[in-house]
Formats: sequence, C-alpha cells, structure tokens
Amino acid sequence: MIPGVMGVWLPSALLLLQVPGCVPLRGPSKVTGTVGESLSVRCQYEEKYKANDKYWCRVSLLPSCKEIVRTRASKEAGNGRVSIRDHPATLTFTVTLENLTLEDAGTYKCGVDVPFINGSFWETDPSLVIDDSFKVVVLASSLKVPTSPRSLLCPCPHRSLLSSIYFQLLVFLEVPLLLSMLSAVLWVNRPQRCSGKKQHCPDYENQ
Repeated sequence: MIPGVMGVWLPSALLLLQVPGCVPLRGPSKVTGTVGESLSVRCQYEEKYKANDKYWCRVSLLPSCKEIVRTRASKEAGNGRVSIRDHPATLTFTVTLENLTLEDAGTYKCGVDVPFINGSFWETDPSLVIDDSFKVVVLASSLKVPTSPRSLLCPCPHRSLLSSIYFQLLVFLEVPLLLSMLSAVLWVNRPQRCSGKKQHCPDYENQ
C-alpha cells in the first residue's frame, strides 16, 4: 500500500470505529409538533433485528449522533422528556418527545445497533442509518389564542337579531292577512243569512 494513502486511511478507520453500527430503517423524513405537546416518530426495521438495541440520537457537528435514549435489554426506556419503545410484533419502535420546546427543533436519527457480525464492524457509514434523517420542526402554538372562542361566539348575536327581525316581519304580514280573510268571510256570510228570511232584511221591509 502507498504510504501516503496509508496515512490517510488509518485516521479514517479510527474515526469510523467511533460510529455505532447501524442498519437502514424506514420512516418519515419530516415530522411537525406544537410547543407544549408531545410528538411521536415511528421507525420500521427488518425482522432479523428484533433483539437488537434501538436508539434515538440528535445530529450534531460530530461524526456520530449524540445519543439521547436507547432500549438496551428492555423494550422501553426513557431519558427525561424522551422515551423509546420497541414493538417487535410490528417490527417498529416509537420515539416520543414530551412537552416540546423550541430547542427541540433539529435533525434526529433513529437506528438499530449491530456492533459486531463475524468479528467485524457491521456498518461504518453513518449516512446509511436511515433513508432520510428525521427532522423535527416545532411550531409555536399561535393558533391557541383566547380570541378563538370569542370569534366562534360572535355570529350568535347576529343570528339572534336576524331571527327576531324575521319573526316580527312575519307577524306584521300575517296578522293583517288573517284579519282581512276573517272580514271577507263575515261579509260573505251576512247576505246569505238575509236571503233565507226576507222578512227580517231591512231592504225587503222598505220596499
């Protein structure tokens, strides 16, 4: 091997030994949460990695992620506001961030640890951890303001006022109509009663 190449290869090999062994995973490339609420990310792995440790790390300037939580021997683990739970039955594990803050926004990765296979390091390229890094975007809860309930209640007085006006107009229009119809009925029935008994009608008595 060329000495110059050897001088470059040795530091790179030592650097790769610092990266945890990982295998490709499937999951979302971007998730969004709201400040003060919780956010869950689900990662899927292959069946042959059921018994392996699962972990969640935050991408930093260092070659490897800063590990936050790991399952280790148990199926569930937690570290502060972050918890991880393995679901071997569905070949998935879920990472939950509780009580999100603006500082939680950033790029994260989830992985399956495969430290040694046949005496050699299994994975050396951290970019192969997952298809895409999980980027968590935290939104401020600006939608939850006190004016929202009032805005929903504002149309109610207007609807009540319109209903009252409609009722008054209906009464003013129907009452005269009913009175007119009643007067017409009485007027029509009056000459019918007189025609039956002419001796009681003033018109016939005067003739």
